[in-house]
Amino acid sequence: MRQITISNMEANQRLDKFLMKYLKKCPKSLIYRAMRTKKIKYNAKKPQGNEILKENDVIHIFFTDQQFEEFEHSKPIQKVNISFKPVYEDDNILIVNKPMGLLTQKDTEKGHSLADEVISYLIENKSYDPNTLKGFTPAPCNRLDRNTAGIVLVGKNLMATQTLSEMLRNKQISKYYMSIVLGRVTSPIILKGYHQKQDGKNEVVISNHFIEGAKPVETRILPLKTNGRYTLVEVQLVTGKTHQIRAHLSQIGHPIIGDPKYGDPLENQYFKDQYDLRYQILCAYKIKFELCKEPFLYLQNRVFTVQAPLSYSKICEEESLL
Repeated sequence: MRQITISNMEANQRLDKFLMKYLKKCPKSLIYRAMRTKKIKYNAKKPQGNEILKENDVIHIFFTDQQFEEFEHSKPIQKVNISFKPVYEDDNILIVNKPMGLLTQKDTEKGHSLADEVISYLIENKSYDPNTLKGFTPAPCNRLDRNTAGIVLVGKNLMATQTLSEMLRNKQISKYYMSIVLGRVTSPIILKGYHQKQDGKNEVVISNHFIEGAKPVETRILPLKTNGRYTLVEVQLVTGKTHQIRAHLSQIGHPIIGDPKYGDPLENQYFKDQYDLRYQILCAYKIKFELCKEPFLYLQNRVFTVQAPLSYSKICEEESLL
């Protein structure tokens, strides 16, 4: 038998979902049968499985040691080097500055990602202990492309993670990017269109008219400085679809400098030769908490910013965009 007391980091999730994380290799049908036959009890009672866990709730699991050994998934966590820079941290949230070249979530079993670095960082500063906390794993709540640097939000407990994801989904956290685009932009632009992924390709198209299966998107552009040939812009991502900024700017004839998928090949070659730039100039440099919910009321109207990569600053200086 094992007794589990729910921590504040694991609270606010369904009992059955928690058990599936705790006993990763146990068949779902067996978990429900164990609840029906009282081999799993919730606060000393027979559970249904849909109960929402609260801090200090108690779960008893009447399995044998052999069953626990069979059903628990105890993959060792490998310590990795930390390449991101912490921007802000408290008991609920970690805000980090992801460098270029790092995936937010790994794409292969042996890959390396920001998510792995976050786990190592939180273990090191004793904010997370995977040996005692099996019903929740901290993870990034928003994603950036591998070669897009900037701000990523991480929930440090389940309630915080759920709330951050909801606030991002409901546009209660505003996200701003810095970029350099081809062409002269002199006034703000609100771009609306329909976003659709290309079959068999890691590319998207944005059209002005509805296409079956396409999703509406909105991107807002604010020019900061132009030299006549290029323009430094701030981009507010209102919706958040794959490659949205890159494809939207390309669609209106102002592709991002260095973008290998949606950019101008001749311009990209110039920046590769002159600055060794191989990927798009795009940095998620600012977020603003616009409309906060518990447990983030204390962050209402807070703004967090990061500096763009030094290579971007050098290009701005050399091209008279500062």
